Amino acid sequence: MSRSTKIVATLGPASSDPQTLERMFLAGVDVVRMNFSHGIAEDHERRAELVREACRKTGRTVGIMGDLQGPKIRIGKFKDGKVVLNPGDAFVLDADCELGVDGRVGLDYKELPRDVRGGDVLLLDDGKIVFEVEKVVGNEVHCRVRHGGVLSNNKGINRLGGGLTAPALPPKDREDIRTAAKIKVDYLAVSFPKSGSDMHMARQLLRAAGADAFLIAKIERAEAVEPKALTDIMSACEGIMVARGDLAVEVGDASVPALQKRMIRQAREQNKLTITATQMMESMISSPIPTRAEVSDVANAVLDGTDAVMLSAETASGKYPVETIASMSRICAVAEDSAEVTLDRDFLDRVFTRVDQSIAMAALFTAYHLKVKAIAALTESGSTALWMSRINCGVPIYALTSQTVTRYRCALFRDTYPLMVKYVGDDREELLEEAENVLVRNGVVQKGDLIVLTIGEPIGKAGGTNTMKIVRVGEHRKG
Repeated sequence: MSRSTKIVATLGPASSDPQTLERMFLAGVDVVRMNFSHGIAEDHERRAELVREACRKTGRTVGIMGDLQGPKIRIGKFKDGKVVLNPGDAFVLDADCELGVDGRVGLDYKELPRDVRGGDVLLLDDGKIVFEVEKVVGNEVHCRVRHGGVLSNNKGINRLGGGLTAPALPPKDREDIRTAAKIKVDYLAVSFPKSGSDMHMARQLLRAAGADAFLIAKIERAEAVEPKALTDIMSACEGIMVARGDLAVEVGDASVPALQKRMIRQAREQNKLTITATQMMESMISSPIPTRAEVSDVANAVLDGTDAVMLSAETASGKYPVETIASMSRICAVAEDSAEVTLDRDFLDRVFTRVDQSIAMAALFTAYHLKVKAIAALTESGSTALWMSRINCGVPIYALTSQTVTRYRCALFRDTYPLMVKYVGDDREELLEEAENVLVRNGVVQKGDLIVLTIGEPIGKAGGTNTMKIVRVGEHRKG
């Protein structure tokens, strides 16, 4: 598959039978997302088995990402399930209320009265309902409705500008981390982190559960996009998700496009992965074709340099999960064809202090200027392929690895295609020849093509890439 940008698809009722899953894989899914906000551990375990079986049947390498729910900053339930609010109405958010009625509702998030004060603006149901806080009396937050509508059970609450103190890893997340470890997810997405310490805590819990997945920080709080906080969060994880839903509610929707571009650029500079998410193909929940605005949104994320674009309800509960993936794949491929390759400019102001990273950059530079057919990175951990994928040189990168875990992690890297290779002893020349054979067997190259290979010695040691070799396929000889 020649598309560089990867596709993450959320699993749900519309995409949990074997036949649909196989069709989704063939349409172009690279990573499936399991949303731990819905379902129980047994549901996720069953879906993980279906995913791995679909991988075997289709021959696709599709990773699994677990997505933690995060803190539930929500209202409680109403006696009648909902109320109708008009501008100017008084309304009380009451931490002690058991069942809501007209003018009052309880809180799942009991700390809200301690987090807000008069003059604050609260946004409910993704900003559809807007309250202005007039005063706080004990456990009651007295508000005035600014924008009304229908408010129903368990809708989320955001404070304009951020500032709610809910911990990033509540008890449910800690339990779900154990489930994620059990099903051996390749990636774990952490919701609402405010600092690097939240990500460090998630990693400690994951390791204690016996797993070592890559961590993805979902950037959805106003505090998290502050330059110092964002740098701190990125330093503590392998990648970020630009989670535009809650983020737009807290910072304002007009601020999100520029933030998206800044976050993707900063992540690539720090050798981190990026996923762009939320409402990318929303209309395709019920329509077989996307809107023109959605096409532009996906294409712009591709041109920004995101590693992956993500589908949520479109594939979890929509009518057209397979068609949505096929449409998104087509949009990504066309956008990539129009992107300008500016490798020499991308190398300016970059400093390489590690041998393996320097080899990765040398391979990119050589591949670009020699116009080779492919770059083959023999990699144990995936680091060499990751570094290469941060800069677009116009040449596809094949991550050749003997490690199954690395193969599935690389499924999310932009412009990177993982393949398994068997290490044949510790003879470098034999291994390079085997790498050539793998590329030929998979139809990547043919005799006479020029490729760039990177390898490390001693063979099989992670982080040891120290050699680059330019090879014409079919002319590989010992010596």
